[in-house]
Amino acid sequence: MNNNKDGGLHARILGAQIFRNAVCIFLCILSLIPFWIMIVNATRTSVAIQSSFSMIPSTHFSENWQNLLYQAAQNVSLWKYMGNSLFIAVGSTALAVYFSTMTAYGVTVYKFKGSNFAWAFIMAIMMIPVQVSTIGFFRFMYKVGWGNSYWPLIVPAIASPSTVFFMRQYMISALPLEILDSARIDGSNEFRTFNTIAVPLMKPAIATQCIFAFIASWNNFYTPSMLLTSQAKFTLPMFVQQMRGERFRSDHGIIYAGLVVTIMPLFIVYFILSKYIIAGVALGGVKE
Repeated sequence: MNNNKDGGLHARILGAQIFRNAVCIFLCILSLIPFWIMIVNATRTSVAIQSSFSMIPSTHFSENWQNLLYQAAQNVSLWKYMGNSLFIAVGSTALAVYFSTMTAYGVTVYKFKGSNFAWAFIMAIMMIPVQVSTIGFFRFMYKVGWGNSYWPLIVPAIASPSTVFFMRQYMISALPLEILDSARIDGSNEFRTFNTIAVPLMKPAIATQCIFAFIASWNNFYTPSMLLTSQAKFTLPMFVQQMRGERFRSDHGIIYAGLVVTIMPLFIVYFILSKYIIAGVALGGVKE
């Protein structure tokens, strides 16, 4: 009797696991379909894209790619647009993640008069939409001489309340204060303690926020289009927006080839940093 009950229980558990895995696989495939369709359309001609739907790649990617390079070179090289976006995204990501981690470290580790107010102020900033401060930000950047430059797209990233919030929540559970106290007793100064002890322990959270910050900066169209006026300084999303003009609208193959080029750096950054996230999850799974 007990064997029958145990067998039935194991069968139900196995069935639940199979169902869960099937749902996860289905959702994964469902999320990848739009990317696959985009890649497939980048290999097809504009006439084929307009006339039929296909999930099978064609052989016209090289042609679309050459046409994209030629059309982009009419103003500025496609690699110039990509280099502009990469410079802004890397710079803003580094500043946002490092200084947000430092801010979260200060709010979490140090208990001082006004620390609760400082944290409440950071949370209040998160509630303010970007559009509310757009006009003031635009005027201030031009008054300090940063109009039509990359600095307004990089330096303000130092103040990133959402990243501070995430890092603080991670630190509360993953950063043992006893280790920091031991480092202070051994004579380590605060800056060295932060860089050599806190930052390595925060690698999974830092990798996660690097992905989010890089994607947000790379895909940012609103702020660059407001500040950048020189064609040579345009970012890749601004070039993609130009592709919707009359010069590109008739050739969908070029548009899809441009979209594929736009998302490739995002996949590269994710695959580079995802190992740190997986390592952090595995470490947390065995921690007592």
